[in-house]
Amino acid sequence: MSRIIKISLASTASLALAACATVPGANVAAGSPITPAEAQMGAEYHPQFLAEFGGEMTGPQATYVAQIGSNIAVQSGLANSRDAFDVTLLNSSVNNAFAVPGGYVYVTRQLVTLMNNEAELAGVLGHEVGHVAARHSARRQAAAQRNQLLGLGGAILSSVLLGDNPLGQQLAQGALQGSQLLTLKYSRTQEIEADNLGVQYLSTAGYDPHAMATLLQSLAAQNSLDATLQGRGDATMPAWASTHPDPASRVQNALTVAGSSTGVTNRETFMSRIDGLLYGDDPQQGVIEGSDFIHPELRLRFTAPQGFYMVNGTSAVSINGDGGRAQMSSGPYSGNLETYVRAAFQALAGEQQQLAPQTLQRTTVNGLPAVFGGARVNNGQQEVDVTVFAYEFANNQAFHFAAITPAGQAAVFNPMFNSMRRISASEASQVIPRQIDIVTAGRSDTVQTLARRMAYSDAQEQRFRVLNGLLGNSQLVPGQQYKIVVRAN
Repeated sequence: MSRIIKISLASTASLALAACATVPGANVAAGSPITPAEAQMGAEYHPQFLAEFGGEMTGPQATYVAQIGSNIAVQSGLANSRDAFDVTLLNSSVNNAFAVPGGYVYVTRQLVTLMNNEAELAGVLGHEVGHVAARHSARRQAAAQRNQLLGLGGAILSSVLLGDNPLGQQLAQGALQGSQLLTLKYSRTQEIEADNLGVQYLSTAGYDPHAMATLLQSLAAQNSLDATLQGRGDATMPAWASTHPDPASRVQNALTVAGSSTGVTNRETFMSRIDGLLYGDDPQQGVIEGSDFIHPELRLRFTAPQGFYMVNGTSAVSINGDGGRAQMSSGPYSGNLETYVRAAFQALAGEQQQLAPQTLQRTTVNGLPAVFGGARVNNGQQEVDVTVFAYEFANNQAFHFAAITPAGQAAVFNPMFNSMRRISASEASQVIPRQIDIVTAGRSDTVQTLARRMAYSDAQEQRFRVLNGLLGNSQLVPGQQYKIVVRAN
């Protein structure tokens, strides 16, 4: 029996927190003002979060999001000044939002595009501020560190590249450190508490408190649509990313807490402010088109195997399916592919363990020099095959797949390994990003007529309905504004 090795496909780089360190906020009463220690922690990790989630967006759209976020955050009592909060619009195509101690609040542009009014934006940001006000992240960070001291370890749950399913948990076990401790999955009790606080903040700020529930409904619908489009039989992939599980089950609670209260939604203002916002993948980070991943700047392309779906991240793209998991990324390259592959194997095991390929072979794939290696290891629950397949694109540039499959099934990724190729400048120039376009429904417009304008070849009506919160058989209201997704000019 091979020795047990804990393997991680997580690509997020993180600064280590000493396991015995005191966690800022862990013993601070809920609702208390931001402490200097919390402010220092937030400031230290802010640059890292920006790097891990696509970077900070700037311009009028980012300014608008920051304004709404600061206005709702001040309702929490964490600080009396709006300037005490740093609200960031992230350039990420994943539906996600989070906040960390110190007044740092984040929301991705993709989640913003799913919203249909300003109250929903305020509700999401208020929910995240609620987690901070209740000191949820500080308490779970302290608990995680206590578990590490007891030798319990823990699964990396926060990576948007790994998602959240049993296979991912089996293959992504390792020590939690750095920013991962700040973005662990919340418990259902914590989610409900943050929902309730978000509804409370909406009411005190004059917004319609029912916006929390409508946004949760849209998230649940988006999760279900993603599962269908990706060929999955469930909707457990990132729900408000993997850190915010099961939005569908929280809708009724949010409606109950909101009660009969009313307030403004500022729908038209919101629509006008997000017009033109980038939607889906940013070509600078590569794009997923059907089963193909294309990176116009790195000039590469590959195809995922049939039955697998992809999730694009800032520095890597993951390929997921019942038959295994893989990730395509890059690393430092000095001109020796064998050395590069060995380094990739070691990176999978981490600093505390040793992992090396049991075999190494050279080949050529679509004109690219390539080296691949494999090893069979025990991940603690079963024997798995680990494969690294690397390609040289230049003397100082290489890319690789790292794949993990049940023992004996490594060949499932062979078609993908053999599909990697360099693309021409002409092919790269054909990659055009998508963006939100705000249109006003005319008297003759229907869901079907507007849906046909969506820049997709499949599921146009389903995508349009989810994007605009038109659940069930809801129809258009003439004169009202709606979102469609178009190719950027």
